[in-house]
Amino acid sequence: MLFFKLSWESFRFAIAALKTNLTRTILSLLGVTIGIFAIIAVFTLVDSLENNIKSSFSFLGTNVMRVDRFPFASGPQDYPWWKYFRRPPGTLDEYEFLQDRLTSAEAVTISASASTTVKAGSNAYQGMALTGAVYTYQDVYELSIEEGRYFTASEINASRNLAIIGREIANTLYPQQEVLGKPIKIRGMKFTVIGVFEEEGEGLFGGASKDEACLIPYGAFSKMYYTGRNGLEPEIAVKGLEEDIGLVALENELTGLLRAKRGLKPRDENNFALNKTEFIQNAIGSVFDVISIAGWVIGGFSILVGGFGIANIMFVSVRERTNIIGIQKSLGAKNYFILFQFLFESICLSLIGGITGIIIVYFLTFIQLGTLEIILSIGNIILGLGVSTIIGVVSGIVPATLAARMDPVEAIRTT
Repeated sequence: MLFFKLSWESFRFAIAALKTNLTRTILSLLGVTIGIFAIIAVFTLVDSLENNIKSSFSFLGTNVMRVDRFPFASGPQDYPWWKYFRRPPGTLDEYEFLQDRLTSAEAVTISASASTTVKAGSNAYQGMALTGAVYTYQDVYELSIEEGRYFTASEINASRNLAIIGREIANTLYPQQEVLGKPIKIRGMKFTVIGVFEEEGEGLFGGASKDEACLIPYGAFSKMYYTGRNGLEPEIAVKGLEEDIGLVALENELTGLLRAKRGLKPRDENNFALNKTEFIQNAIGSVFDVISIAGWVIGGFSILVGGFGIANIMFVSVRERTNIIGIQKSLGAKNYFILFQFLFESICLSLIGGITGIIIVYFLTFIQLGTLEIILSIGNIILGLGVSTIIGVVSGIVPATLAARMDPVEAIRTT
């Protein structure tokens, strides 16, 4: 009860200090408001950008390792770049070899892609991302089918002319019509639509989207396109086990199996690259970490100014209430009571500035920035309140200590 009584009394003193000289208080709190606003605004924008960009790469899958000719990360500076081009692409035979022998993987798949035009009657859609896939494609990559279904294993093995298309393609070819079971033509071949992907919308940079994609069996794709060297290169992808942190076990096993399959001798270097899809997300995260540091620097200067402003208010408040402090101490008030009273007032003033900055950021989230969705997270709100509290403690500790150490007799005599 004493704590709540003391808190309420300190809060009333803080409000009274605000009303005593409102202009002075507002100008002093402006630094904290701008500082918290700058930090939380930068963090909110960075988090929103990072989440949006990472989601645009969701088509790469999570916990996935790809077999490629080129590494995602830059190799040695003196490495002959032409050796990358001489490396063989993945093959269907290698996919079947890995599927039979891999033990450190949840699933293995192979696919090949091309851009083409799809037609239905007099309607056509250009620039469709056509992908030929095997049955395990759904086990490696995240596929959200809104209508219809995925292929069965028998349909894949028989290379049936079936297709799963994106929502935008479905709306273009069959506007305001049911598309399931309807025919479409791809490079002169007739396919039947058995599914429609869930609508994703356009990415931040207009990246790949399932809305413009079409998935067909790998065998049907091979009838229309030549795959392999001098043709469209298939892509082998492996989904690692959840307990395999960093996919270390998968990388070691995959390296050994591929070297054995390709007949590499112990002293021969690898003629393939194993790329983790998390590399791209980690690279994006590193860039935004630098931007976050810049936000701290920019907001830090404003908060520093705001902290001095609050400290100035507290020194003035101590001087104006010296008589009251003397009376309180003469009536038996302990030093910690006076200390907490002024410290709480400083924290309260700082929180007012911080909350104002957070509210401004919240209203900014309603601004439409194209496909970028700005979200003020609970974590950033807690961060803003935490920084405000720390600034309040640092700014008020010296004035509060001076007030707590005052001699009651000398304080009462002060006019």
